[in-house]
Amino acid sequence: MSVTRSAPARLDVPLDVPRGLAGVVVTDTELGDVRGGEGFYHYRQYSAVDLARGRGFEDVWYLLVHGELPDGARSTAFGRRTAGLRRLPDEVRGALPAIAAAAGPSGPLAGMRTALSLLGAARGFRPVYDIDADRRRADALAAAAAVPTLLTALYRLGRGLEPVEPREDLPYAANYLYMLTGEEPEPERARAVEQYLISTVDHGFNASTFTARVIASTGADLAACLVGAVGALSGPLHGGAPSRALDTLDAIGAPDRIDPWIRARVLAGERIMGFGHAVYRTEDPRSRLLREIARRFGGPRVEFAVEVERRVEAILAELKPGRELHTNVEFYAGVVMELCGLPREMFTPTFAAARVVGWSANILEQAEDPKIIRPLARYVGPAAPVRVPDAR
Repeated sequence: MSVTRSAPARLDVPLDVPRGLAGVVVTDTELGDVRGGEGFYHYRQYSAVDLARGRGFEDVWYLLVHGELPDGARSTAFGRRTAGLRRLPDEVRGALPAIAAAAGPSGPLAGMRTALSLLGAARGFRPVYDIDADRRRADALAAAAAVPTLLTALYRLGRGLEPVEPREDLPYAANYLYMLTGEEPEPERARAVEQYLISTVDHGFNASTFTARVIASTGADLAACLVGAVGALSGPLHGGAPSRALDTLDAIGAPDRIDPWIRARVLAGERIMGFGHAVYRTEDPRSRLLREIARRFGGPRVEFAVEVERRVEAILAELKPGRELHTNVEFYAGVVMELCGLPREMFTPTFAAARVVGWSANILEQAEDPKIIRPLARYVGPAAPVRVPDAR
């Protein structure tokens, strides 16, 4: 005999929590903030866009880890320290061919999940709950410094190429391009990629950052936290859009096709990749910066992207009046990375090569809080019976 009744309301469960925790504050942070209504975001007390325009990647990394921008001597020392952590342990290097083969079409980002776990074991990472702040920081630097080496090696192995060993005399971005291509990059390209990396290091409590912090709150080791973050980033609704934004440009193809292509998608209610953001109600400041970088290169591809942006906004204003929809970071990120010679399958991994620094800083901050993150879910299924019905 079954028992049916309506699910009782639990007095300890809030009734007005929005879907996806949108707008819910879950903790305090000193790492930065995103002010979507203003079109502004910052790392610590500094504008992220200003940092991308005027500083190098290592300086921003230092800022997130140590809480202040370094002077010249500290910047040099930090650069040398992190560059010295780029080489992989022998156990990890030896396993990469098998990992790359197993990852197959899923690519370097999928392979990196396994490789990061192995790196943590090879480096002797221990639960953040059991170690002091200095050891946590050392583990964070070691993991973040190794990520570009892992990603580029997995990419090259997946294409039958030998990995390129890192160089300690090159900055983070230039070394990343060098390991990817085997050639020292032109300074203009290295700087463009560096500015992209800086602009995407951190961005509030996005899905991957929140995932990293939830895992860190359990006291797990740093590699475990990063593996979870990479898993979240791999989803197409989070980190998988830069190449899809370029696919939009390819699908349109020519200037005379822009209007009919866009109108058809808007009227069909389809999403236009590279436009719109969950937080910003104004122009995405990262998009503005990357548009500037793209225009430094110039050329037909950039001109076409700018015209597509202009027409999308105009058509939306006509067909959806009152709806603000601007380019997001993915739109011009794809253009910039393509101009710098990055293959499309490395767009999201390159995003991960930046965001790993922000994840690490968030993990370090979360590790200082002994409280585990343990929210509730509101049960809305069939009412539970008072007792299990007798099966006889």
